[in-house]
Parts: sequence; C-alpha cells; structure tokens
Amino acid sequence: MAYEKLEIATDAPVLSWANHPLKEDETKMAKNVASLPFVFKHVALMPDVHLGKGALVGSVIATKEAVIPAAVGVDLGCGMSAIKTPFTAEKLEGKLKKIRLDIEAAIPTGFNENQEVEKTVTNWQKWQEFKDLHPGVQDLENKALRQMGSLGGGNHFIEVCVDTENQVWLMLHSGSRGIGNILAQRHISTAKELAKMAEINLPDPDLAYFVANTPEFAAYWHDLQWAQHYAKMNRDVMMARFKRIVEKHIAGGKATKPLLEVNCHHNYAEKEVHFGEEVYVTRKGAVRAETEDYGIIPGSMGAKSYIVKGKGCTDSFCSCSHGAGRLMSRNKAKNTYTLDDLIKQTEGVECRKDEDVLDEIPGAYKPIEQVMANQADLVEVVATLKQVICVKG
Repeated sequence: MAYEKLEIATDAPVLSWANHPLKEDETKMAKNVASLPFVFKHVALMPDVHLGKGALVGSVIATKEAVIPAAVGVDLGCGMSAIKTPFTAEKLEGKLKKIRLDIEAAIPTGFNENQEVEKTVTNWQKWQEFKDLHPGVQDLENKALRQMGSLGGGNHFIEVCVDTENQVWLMLHSGSRGIGNILAQRHISTAKELAKMAEINLPDPDLAYFVANTPEFAAYWHDLQWAQHYAKMNRDVMMARFKRIVEKHIAGGKATKPLLEVNCHHNYAEKEVHFGEEVYVTRKGAVRAETEDYGIIPGSMGAKSYIVKGKGCTDSFCSCSHGAGRLMSRNKAKNTYTLDDLIKQTEGVECRKDEDVLDEIPGAYKPIEQVMANQADLVEVVATLKQVICVKG
C-alpha cells in the first residue's frame, strides 16, 4: 500500500501510510505541524503513527531553516541495535533462563546505573565536549558516565531472537538516558520562552522552534548531535556485554564475528538532501530507509520483529516505521489486561511475567504484520525474528 493524502486544509499536505483513519486528536496534531510555515513539501506519517507530544509519534517532518525540539522528543537518539550471530537456535536449549539472569545482572535497567565504569566508556572521545553542553548540566558528567551501558525503562528492551532460518540474533532498544532527557527538556523550555517573548502564535506551545543561524539553534543542534552519538555508543556498550554473555553460554566464552550488525536511531534529527534541497529532517518514531540502509522494526514482546532494508521512497523522506506503535496508553493497558493475559500472550518467551511489565503486554500494541504490510513500498524484509528471551527496562 502506498500513502493516502489526508483531507485537511494546511499549506503542507499530510501523507499517511497508516491503514486506519486518524482519531480526532491525532488529526489535530498532524494539522498543527503541517500548518507551520517552515515545513518542507509535506508531513509523512508512518504506519505505526499514534499520539505524541507536539507531534505524532511515527511522523517525519522536513523543515527549512528551523527545527522543533519537542518534535524530536526527549529521548534524543533513541533507537535499536541488532547483530546476527553465527549460532543456531539449538545452542540455546536449556540455557534461556541463565542467559536472561546474566543479562539482568550485567546491564542495569530502569533507574539503575553501572557501579563500575569500563574503559570503553571512559575512552569515549565525545566526553571532551561535555563542558560545551548546555550550561547547568556539567555536574551530571559522572551520572552520564555511569548510565552509559544501561537500558533505562519504559519500552526499552534486550532480546535474544531466532529468525525463520533458525539463526540467533541479539537485539536491544535504548537511547541517550538521563543526560539526553535533561538536554532536551532545557532546550524545549528555551524554545517556549523565545516563542512567548516574540509573541509567536503557535497552534500548540509544544511546537516552539529554533530558527537557523541563531545562537539558540546552534546550541540545540550541538547538544542534539552529541546526545545522538551518546545514544549510539550506549547501545554499542550494552551490545558488547550482551554478546559476551551469550558467547559464554553457547561458545565457551570464545569471541565470534557477527554476520550482520545494525545500529539505527528512530528519535532524532539530521541535515539531509530531499527533492534537491538541504533540509532538517526530524524522525519522531521513524527510521531512515534510504536505498540499502538497514533498519530494525520491532514488534511487541510477544510478536515478530523485522530486519529491513530501505527502498529509498522519496515521498516518505526515505523513512519507515520504528515498530508496531501503541494501540493503548500504559494506564489503559494496566486497566484492561490481567497478569494471566500477560502470561498467555508471552508464552514461549523467557521474560519477567509480573505486574510491573503489564503495560508492555503485546495486546497494547498494533499488529506488527499490518504495520509491515502498509510499508511494503518503503522497505524490504531481510529477516523475520521471534524473541525467545526478553529483558524489559
């Protein structure tokens, strides 16, 4: 299925790859973004689109000479990492629980952080730039050091998966942790203050923006790029630990070479060329899918996930969805489902099955197969994965 052009009166059209009509509040959010004067060409909505803050999660917004910090969000550089291992599924037999417990012991989740900081982390080149980040965050360097190589909470996860050819994959989802969140909040607050002072009439205060070639824009762009590098490095550090754990259990600790490695952001902004012009592209819950780009589209903790290759669809600004997308809020999921439902829906997956992860129940997410069918023109499937271990943040 290709896109549908939404019937809303805005200067920039809204193209949607979703297979369902948007709800009233979602349509309003799309309209608000598309009405901004600096939006380039159109707004593209991915198949997993749902309510966000300021802009819809699952939207791709190209802009000229401006960027909206709240549209990028607060988990700067959040994304996915996956490696295809040389192991087959048989090697995992009888070891799933031990592997899960080792992952939980080695990689801090939720608000926890590392007690010891490894050399890979302390040697990271970008620490030199910490002093140049937003004033007021300099005292957080130690915290940022200890959080690198930690998962965080919410929908962040670590999974051991098996593909349809019986090959074992390692996959994880995380971002820039506390430091990315604080940087984002500071800049969002500055953008709102500027809009107020300039008496800019915005359809939503969360759409306050920075204009290119201003000190505020330069400061935000610098911090954003730094946080995106931090997020990628955070995933690399966790993946290295994760890989060593799996190798300990199924290869006697012998290091192996991955058959494929993918590491991609899905909450970020970059400068790119589209339709022959240089623009700022914000992907809020979307993955870059240029021709030959590898991407990761996970389902819920009881569904399939996909490794994909981009088709370079220009209308989507060379993007695709970043997952299944939530069907219901966390609170609604907790009020709708029971612990028995969770146990049933995660059958065959070695994972926690308690009320603290009830908001991540598979039923709270859209069916991933439908999401994939809707973006056949955006990506081709390289591998279809099913998790056998899931560690939630």
